[in-house]
Amino acid sequence: MASVTSLFKRALVGRPQSSARLSETLLPKRIALPVFASDALSSNAYATQEILLVLSLGGVAFFHYAPWVAAGVVLVFFVVVASYRQNVHAYPSGGGDYENVSVNLGPNSGVVVASALLVDYVMTVAVSIAAAVQNIVSAYDPLEKHSVVLAVVLIAVITFLNLRGVRESGTAFAIPTYAFMASIFLMVGWAIVRLVTGSELRAESADWTLVAENTFTGLALVYLVARAFTSGTTALTGVEAISNGVPAFEAPKSKNAATTLLLLGVISMTMFASITWLALQTGVKVAESDSDLIGLPAGEPQKTVIAQVANAVFSNAPALALFVSAVTALILVLAANTAFNGFPVLGSILARDGYLPRQLHTRGDRLAFSNGILALAGMAIILVIVFDANVSKLIQLYIVGVFLSFTMSQIGMVRHWTRHLAVEPDPVVRRKMKRSRGVNAVGLVLTGSVLIVVLLTKFTRGAYLAVIAMMVLYVLMKAINRHYRNVAEELKADTSSEMLPARIHAVVLVSKLHKPALRALAYARASRPATLEAVTVSVDPVETEALLAEWDERNIPVPIRVLDSPYREITRPVVEYVKAKRADHARDIVDVYVPEYVVGRWWETLLHNQSAFRVKTRLRLTPGVVVVSVPYQLRSSDALVDRPEIFAAGAVRRGEPTDEEAERVVEEEMEP
Repeated sequence: MASVTSLFKRALVGRPQSSARLSETLLPKRIALPVFASDALSSNAYATQEILLVLSLGGVAFFHYAPWVAAGVVLVFFVVVASYRQNVHAYPSGGGDYENVSVNLGPNSGVVVASALLVDYVMTVAVSIAAAVQNIVSAYDPLEKHSVVLAVVLIAVITFLNLRGVRESGTAFAIPTYAFMASIFLMVGWAIVRLVTGSELRAESADWTLVAENTFTGLALVYLVARAFTSGTTALTGVEAISNGVPAFEAPKSKNAATTLLLLGVISMTMFASITWLALQTGVKVAESDSDLIGLPAGEPQKTVIAQVANAVFSNAPALALFVSAVTALILVLAANTAFNGFPVLGSILARDGYLPRQLHTRGDRLAFSNGILALAGMAIILVIVFDANVSKLIQLYIVGVFLSFTMSQIGMVRHWTRHLAVEPDPVVRRKMKRSRGVNAVGLVLTGSVLIVVLLTKFTRGAYLAVIAMMVLYVLMKAINRHYRNVAEELKADTSSEMLPARIHAVVLVSKLHKPALRALAYARASRPATLEAVTVSVDPVETEALLAEWDERNIPVPIRVLDSPYREITRPVVEYVKAKRADHARDIVDVYVPEYVVGRWWETLLHNQSAFRVKTRLRLTPGVVVVSVPYQLRSSDALVDRPEIFAAGAVRRGEPTDEEAERVVEEEMEP
């Protein structure tokens, strides 16, 4: 019978899938759009709000800068989309910015970009979930006190869905994503109809008073507008995910990825511009501090911009307003799925290249990178808890990694086209390459400028934490890579590795003369070593004398050596003896046979094999020593035979002899 743990796992994530079915997990464009673009699409739920929150510091009069700020965001968005369309054609293997920068700028630069992307993916989950919780609280105030718990639960749900596989999670996320898009366009169309028919659209905060925190003129005004712009560029987060997820697309992969990028740009920026227009049209007011918003009921949290706009537009259809709030919260939850698709793939590639632990490289039972998914979830949960699921706090750490990767990617692409132009003779192809290089050059100027502005306006407000995280990740990945390279160099086969040992000396550890010890002696004899002896440690002189007497009585044809242990230790005398034996024969190998019990209950493990475990652990550190575990199956181990995970690991094999059969074989082999 399968174990409870195995049954629970199967019920949770489904049956394992064969590697042969990997092609079945590939995504068509209609599913790839919500899977990889949900982050960028969902950013529209808070990008406009972040612009208005910053401009509110100067008072409501400063809201007239919002259209210009939004226009700047739209411009940068389309330039980035155009740039990444070049990227998915040039580097379709899934490495995205990391592969591009590593090839064109060198491996160290690639690790810098990788650290930025990893931090960005973690931030994507934390910010998206926190924003979703904020929208849920806007619709139902009593949940405000449980924001952190709600955020952690939502991350757990997203993790569970992704552990079931990319295809299944993509299908589950497609409907809510399309519902969100439909709700926004329905809201815009409804607003236009009402405005044309003479209706007035007024947000609940339209008549409230917004208190300016300061007077902004000259450079201070430029700084404020620049800060509002960088906050609005949160709308660009997630664009890079498609370039990292090209392998998940159906063929032709690069073409489908590029088409999806274009669809993302058109849909997302149309929604962003529309929400910004409606926010200004309905007179929405928001402030970084509740105290700056005169008219907000005491103890009541501010509603999000999109919730206020929906209530104003659908004031004659409150059910539709509730629908907008619901799907907005849902899409923000699902936006985290973009990171859950990007982070594990990038982690797998980095693990392949030796910059992250190898465990992140392989796929799990459901052909998803399960270890990467769990790692991302764990880090995002920590962030949400530390920052109390507060969007305004988390958003300050956002964007830096995004635009660092954007900028370095554009530099890499410019060098990519320059390198290919140097060897391309065809004038038609050269014109296309020059056009592509021009697109990437414009992208470099814009994204580089935004990166500088982001660092200037956000660094002291929390972005420094993201920079520190990237530096720590960079150092960590370089250390991991150094370790793997050192190990590879140390394990590299040479001529000395092919030399046979001069002799093999076998040592069988014996504590009592029982079936496990007899089996270990029989196996050691069957290996026909140059020398063979049994070793016991004398902890109790009476027991030792009894063992030696039985040894002689059974006439066992193997000499036994007694190691004294005045301090009643077992491990140290054995290790010192084996080391001494090895030192006397530098070219020889010492095989140490350790009898062990195989038990079927977890608590039995605590009662047996502890001495054997300690001895094996120490001996494994001794050069020229081979530790041989000789298992002896107790009756309770029969329960393990039907556990597939144990059987697969080879811990228990079907067809083991019964105790009687084993005893007969041992006695036959022990005959002199």
